[in-house]
Amino acid sequence: MPRITVPEIRSAKGKRKLVSVTAYDAPMAKLAEQAGVELLLVGDSVAMVVLGRDNTLEVTMDEMLHHTRAVVRGSERAHVVLDMPFMSYQTGEDDAMRNAGRALKEAGASSIKLEGGSRLAPLVSRLVDSGVPVMGHIGLQPQSVNQVGGFVTQGRDTHAADVIIADAIALADAGAYAMVIEKVPVELAEYITKRVPVPTIGIGCGPHCDGQVLVVHDALGFNDGFHPRHAKQYLSLAGPIRDALTAYVAEVRDGRFPAEEHAVHANAQLAAHLKERV
Repeated sequence: MPRITVPEIRSAKGKRKLVSVTAYDAPMAKLAEQAGVELLLVGDSVAMVVLGRDNTLEVTMDEMLHHTRAVVRGSERAHVVLDMPFMSYQTGEDDAMRNAGRALKEAGASSIKLEGGSRLAPLVSRLVDSGVPVMGHIGLQPQSVNQVGGFVTQGRDTHAADVIIADAIALADAGAYAMVIEKVPVELAEYITKRVPVPTIGIGCGPHCDGQVLVVHDALGFNDGFHPRHAKQYLSLAGPIRDALTAYVAEVRDGRFPAEEHAVHANAQLAAHLKERV
């Protein structure tokens, strides 16, 4: 079964909403695809969501390749996007080209995502010319949290909004096939979506983008103490998972698990042999 292609994603602009979630392993990728999700983003958010780090900056290229391979193995049709980690492309175009090649060749990603706007346009153009599909990422850029002062909304004043608009246009002109817009005012996201010819994928910026992306652990409620405003929680799994594991602990400790139905017994020959052994 062929995967969803860049032309298919681009052709969705103005016709239907694109649906994306993050995925970091094969089981989640499989379930998301079965639900109809067409874009699986292997986000550098894996650093925080799965690996327990404080931000996205520490995740390495090798770790991103590892998780992307799992997502590719767990899916068949979805377009898999590898989120290029911090300092995998900021250190020069040659490094960026090499790491982007690894994403496609070693991990089987369908495309890559880069954070940044106008300053990355030459790199985006070079990557696209080399056959690497690129998704852009503007607005809040988590890899720049130390520079912007945290995970805060961007583009609130006219100057900041104009910069983000210029970023969007530059990325589209450079050949990006789509772009994530993160945590900007609703009206700004709507303006950009109407202005650029490629799909916009929103997170925390309202309903007017061409698609939406959510961190799957936020949508499914894996962390019952974390409820970001931009994320709708469709399930609350933390409690049931904890309850199930609590029951498992209790059954192991009091001898109820494993029970007879969970056991495999030796045949008569093996049982006799074991009895005869000294």
